[in-house]
Amino acid sequence: MDYYQILGLDKQASQEDIKKAFRKLAHKYHPDKSGGDDKKFKEINEAYQVLSDNSKRAQYDQYGKNFGQAGAGFGGFDPSGFDFSGFGQGGQAAGFDFGDLGDIFGEFFAGGGGMSGQRRTKRGRDISTEISITFSEAIFGLERKILLVKQSVCHTCNGTGAKTGTKMQKCSKCNGQGKIHETKRSFLGTFSSVRACEECGGTGEMPTEKCHDCKGKGVLRKEEEIAVKIPAGILDGEMIRLSGMGEAISKGQAGDLYIKINITPHPVFKRDGHNLVMDMELKLTEALLGAEKVVHAIDGDLNLKVPEGVSPGEILRVRGRGVPSGKGRRGDLMIKLKIKLPSKLSRQARTAIEKLKEEEGI
Repeated sequence: MDYYQILGLDKQASQEDIKKAFRKLAHKYHPDKSGGDDKKFKEINEAYQVLSDNSKRAQYDQYGKNFGQAGAGFGGFDPSGFDFSGFGQGGQAAGFDFGDLGDIFGEFFAGGGGMSGQRRTKRGRDISTEISITFSEAIFGLERKILLVKQSVCHTCNGTGAKTGTKMQKCSKCNGQGKIHETKRSFLGTFSSVRACEECGGTGEMPTEKCHDCKGKGVLRKEEEIAVKIPAGILDGEMIRLSGMGEAISKGQAGDLYIKINITPHPVFKRDGHNLVMDMELKLTEALLGAEKVVHAIDGDLNLKVPEGVSPGEILRVRGRGVPSGKGRRGDLMIKLKIKLPSKLSRQARTAIEKLKEEEGI
């Protein structure tokens, strides 16, 4: 499916549009959420990885979904959809094994054989987790440390797989080239293919002595502490992406870590964009005559002067006491007034109100 369609966008979408669409859909289809969809979440993630990178997006717009293969082989030709089983009887003819053709083409193009000579970097698995923070922490941001058990780079050998103090040696299988050249014959002719050496993982080197901790793999499963910087003003359900903090892979690039942020609701405040909204209850006398009130704002107390003659539902604005919006600016605190009427009136109060009623009729 088209990456733009996956995110519900058109080709003119801005980077901000792409980011917003990803956050919305990732929140909706997160596999850890009730009603989530792991397959859909992976599609959304794949689309975002490409479209959020201007260079990858430009290639995708030009070549389509197989842009990563563009220029390799015959103009990005993808042999995976070819069915060669119908050639010859039993898959063989004139001494050629047609059953191997899929492997020939697959190795030729995926391995970058013949024309490009490029190898595709192996990449570890993306992983996801979620953390809960308070309403106040979401407003002002914080740094949180989390513990994850995942496949990580071995710190003993720094991912080389070699025992500390020992040297690396040339891989005997690929003779230090990091790739294996093969030639196969078919009815179409002779094909040369190149694939990464499985022995050394395409590096061309092997340890003379293997690391004791990771057994020469360069990676191992362990508990790792990760510092997560949560920006001020983050929204409930937003995802933070940490590049290279996902699952590590031997002789390859680590995947990404996605962290979903859950925000605990506040008993008093709610968000409206970069503004904070709260209710304040006033007595009838305070509404009529005005008053000075102490507001327990989210970042400290403030003195609020309520003018006389305010109405129910009226909003008082305190500038600069809302959510940070960048460059030292903040939204406002919006205080919605609720006027509490007395359930019973004394004789004196009734007389005073009746007098007020007479004055209103003048």
